[in-house]
Amino acid sequence: MDRFEELFSKYDFSNLDFESVSTKAHQLVKDGFERNNDKAIYSKLLSFIDITSLNFGDSYDSIISFVNKINAFDDHFEIIPHPAAICVFPAFVPIVKDNLQENLDIASVIGFPYPHTFTEVKIAEAAMSVMEGASEIDYVLPSASFLAGNYDDVYMELTEVKSACQNAKLKVILETGLLNSPEMIKKASILSMAAGADFIKTSTGKYSINATLEAVYVMATAIKEFNQLNSSKVGLKVAGGVSTTSDAVSYYSLVNAVLGEEWLTPDYFRIGASKLVNHLLSSISGKDIAYF
Repeated sequence: MDRFEELFSKYDFSNLDFESVSTKAHQLVKDGFERNNDKAIYSKLLSFIDITSLNFGDSYDSIISFVNKINAFDDHFEIIPHPAAICVFPAFVPIVKDNLQENLDIASVIGFPYPHTFTEVKIAEAAMSVMEGASEIDYVLPSASFLAGNYDDVYMELTEVKSACQNAKLKVILETGLLNSPEMIKKASILSMAAGADFIKTSTGKYSINATLEAVYVMATAIKEFNQLNSSKVGLKVAGGVSTTSDAVSYYSLVNAVLGEEWLTPDYFRIGASKLVNHLLSSISGKDIAYF
């Protein structure tokens, strides 16, 4: 038995066929949705959002405008919590650092959205982003290598990137839509956590299949088991295709059911969905708001 077979053998892989996972995930959402579908939860959800600008047309001026909206957020919405973090490409981290006035984490992405580059480049991107002020790094798992069973290579790259992050949090993007089954999503979750991930994240939002309730259920159960085995709490980030208040309440209900209230803080639960801010603000106020 190699070390990864030994690692995976510690976890429960029973009932991981798609039908069983889907039935369980949707039932847990149904059980909690009505209870969580209220304005107090909408407001809480705002504090979990990584508000993001990762667009082809991003520029100095567009990022400055983006940051200024965040700086003015409290002036427009005094009793509503601001998002958890602002996420930009590495080259824009210094701009955010120099202009952000609010107490948000600064996140950046490496090997994004495609991980097909040299490990050394990813390490350099992580180290330089942290040096320029990033406190969180969102890194894309090399899914092709993972699916080919090259676990040693994936694990080694992960640990090297984690080291380059220094004290910054590492969020590993599994790109769950590319993984073939709930079993592979769970294995990717376990390997990432074993290599030092502070968060595991569903998707880049750049692939045709984004976050799903099934993927988040599998990831949450992996986090729960990892914590039970290692007394180590790892966060969960849902990203890609989460745009409505109903979507957010569904994922909140699912994470609450599997991991409990102690995970429902910005330290352990994030949603990567800039458009969601407007929907939540509209749901709270009862009128259409398009702030971002």
